[in-house]
Amino acid sequence: MRSIFEVLAEPHRRRILELLRVREHAAGELVDLLGIAQPTVSQHLKLLREHGLVVVRQDAQRRVYRLSPEPLRELEAWLAPYRVLWADRLSALSRHLDEMPD
Repeated sequence: MRSIFEVLAEPHRRRILELLRVREHAAGELVDLLGIAQPTVSQHLKLLREHGLVVVRQDAQRRVYRLSPEPLRELEAWLAPYRVLWADRLSALSRHLDEMPD
């Protein structure tokens, strides 16, 4: 099984998550918004669903997808030390710039 990092590495899957962050969408709407073939969108949605990143519900003949942000906590935990690193470096840069003569 792929890691969440491998799943999120694909640009179309990231775009799907961006669209679902705003509001839920039917699969057909995602096809139109992404401008790629329906089978390709379905494959991306299946992988996102398998990793718990999206949830699907049936609405008559449509499948409607919404974002499930819980699995993104793994990514957030992985990024946390890097945020601290960058914050420290940016603070050091700011101090250095403040100490420079005009």
